[in-house]
Amino acid sequence: MSVFIVENEPKSPVTEAYRTLRTNIQFSSFDNDLKSILVTSSGPSEGKSTTIGNIAFTMAQAGKRVILIDCDLRKPSVHKKFSISNKIGLSDYLVGEATLEEVVVKYNDSLSIIPSGTIPPNPAEMISSNKMKSFIKQCEADYDCVLVDAPPVIAVTDAQILSTFINGVLLVVASGQSDKDAAVKAKELLVNVKANIVGVVLTKTKTKSGYGYGKGYGYGYGYYYADDDGSKKKKRKKAK
Repeated sequence: MSVFIVENEPKSPVTEAYRTLRTNIQFSSFDNDLKSILVTSSGPSEGKSTTIGNIAFTMAQAGKRVILIDCDLRKPSVHKKFSISNKIGLSDYLVGEATLEEVVVKYNDSLSIIPSGTIPPNPAEMISSNKMKSFIKQCEADYDCVLVDAPPVIAVTDAQILSTFINGVLLVVASGQSDKDAAVKAKELLVNVKANIVGVVLTKTKTKSGYGYGKGYGYGYGYYYADDDGSKKKKRKKAK
């Protein structure tokens, strides 16, 4: 069975929370359409791959043509969560060992997935290559929504590099697990490269009952906005 609650339990409160997140993402940019969204975290095991998978389902259910790309070329997990092969994928395409058609896995009529593929010796160089940038642009042209799963921000530079040519970034933070200083540092690293941070997703919040993830799973969503004087303030919306 799929690990994604949006697919398994479409009427659950957590699924509805993801729909709220989808709506907030869509309205987070008034001037520019967010065709591509990167999801990362400050550290490992904070739920970023589960989060991006559920976002993918909500986007697909809204009638969008979605492609989810596993850009974690160091410790990939998207293929495990979707129970698909990782024999070939993004890295194989980037080095010319596979065509784009060969690495795209059609999960359903609206959702396609590109697994990470062979783990390369030089992931940062691959991520920052001109071919990678062109590949993202092509995906933006071919799909309504491009979702990119990136490694944690603090551990390696991959997410920072990717954020420079991705329209928006979601930062995943695990409640009761993430170190506050680490979360702040992750945000600062993204801001330093002028990443467009559209929101923060709080995972593993306490709920009265578990929906698909067991006890203690929930989610909250926050976003930053500019006041009239240009200073940054934070608004927060929670859903459980």
